[in-house]
Amino acid sequence: MNILNKKIQSFVIFVHKQIVMVKGKILVIDDEDQLRKALSRIIELEGYEVFQAENGTKGLKLFEKANDFILVICDVKLPDISGLDVLKMIKTKNSTCEVILITAYGTIHDGVYAMKQGAFDYITKGDGDEQIIVTIEKAVEKAKLKKRILELENKLGTRYSFDRIIAKSSILKKTISLAEKVAPTDSTVLIEGETGTGKELFAQSIHNASTRKNKPFVAVNCSAFPKELLESEIFGHKRGAFTGANLDKKGLFEEANEGTLFLDEIGEMHFDLQAKLLRVLEEQSFTKIGDTKPTKVNVRIIAATNRDLLKEIQNEKFRNDLYYRISVFKISIPSLRERKEDIPYLVNSFIEYYNVKINKRILKITEEFLEKVKTYSWPGNTRELKNVIERAVILSENGTITKDHLPVEVLFPNNISIGNNLDTIEEIEKMHIQKMLRFTNGNKTRAAQKLGIGVPTLYRKLDQYKIR
Repeated sequence: MNILNKKIQSFVIFVHKQIVMVKGKILVIDDEDQLRKALSRIIELEGYEVFQAENGTKGLKLFEKANDFILVICDVKLPDISGLDVLKMIKTKNSTCEVILITAYGTIHDGVYAMKQGAFDYITKGDGDEQIIVTIEKAVEKAKLKKRILELENKLGTRYSFDRIIAKSSILKKTISLAEKVAPTDSTVLIEGETGTGKELFAQSIHNASTRKNKPFVAVNCSAFPKELLESEIFGHKRGAFTGANLDKKGLFEEANEGTLFLDEIGEMHFDLQAKLLRVLEEQSFTKIGDTKPTKVNVRIIAATNRDLLKEIQNEKFRNDLYYRISVFKISIPSLRERKEDIPYLVNSFIEYYNVKINKRILKITEEFLEKVKTYSWPGNTRELKNVIERAVILSENGTITKDHLPVEVLFPNNISIGNNLDTIEEIEKMHIQKMLRFTNGNKTRAAQKLGIGVPTLYRKLDQYKIR
């Protein structure tokens, strides 16, 4: 009888493990043995495989060893390291894994801070089992969705390899062929193209096809920082170099050592800073702000711009010598209007992506919709198309996308015969501002420049028209 009972028990354990493996792995980190074991048992009964650790160090070792946890539940106060530090390290190692922090002394301030650091939730010990299980189920659902989105992004080519870039047009195929040829070299590359054409995607694909693929790829948008901050960001600084420099800071050149540094919108870089960049390119060394000794690096540079740098040189806004140093190998990415045969394939890919991300089931698009998107000029290129498809997927209620789900500027690109939707100058102005913000990807300074108005004026208009 004992032998039979043991066989039955073994079979039950085997079946339980099979069920568990379907739902996923959860790691519980807490130094209170009784609470940790009780919580783990509750979670196991819900069908998960649970691992336990009594401190942060052991928890992180378990996490690294398995590397397929969908959720980590971690105490804030651990005997060795902070739960917030565990949170940061887990998010660095696996962005799809969710983290729930638990504490015996929760405050609203601490909870808000934890959420800002990437925690899924911040709960207090002693909360009812039902509440904890509901929170766990929501966190697991989100983690699985993020994993599916990541897998889909890989499939769609947003995860950086040439064979995943959607290219049916001959002009884009030729561009990819050029990029593939320069990728294995260490040559500096200048990528030219309008906003939204995918310059960073090409830069990452070049890096991933190079001998540096296992080294860092570091990107910086040169238009996002004023001169002083950009210099500190790129080259780093020594402690005490200026007010607020309380610690030594590594620059992006150091972060990218042995790898690739992507300088996006290099045409926006301040003229004085361009001279310092030129020296680094020529000597592969630089001096941090406040330092006296040079720092040696081995970095490949890929730069990108949506400006005509030759015109910028004529206007004395860009250095002639830097231009010829970064344009050793130029790649021009065609605009979407130059490769319209790619549009139907991009539309289908974006719909597939947003079906997963927004949890919709779009099965059909009408011919009218497709005709409108094929004839529109797409000043914001692929990025604008992606935003339009996201909007259409959200608006669709019956599994079909029609032309009625398109924004007015796509339906009526010339602002002619636009009916009662835009009866006033104010409505036309509002539409034009929204269009320009999409074109500049939300960059209000550049949008104001394109509109020919000052930034304060743009902000007044945004407030007036309630544009968010």
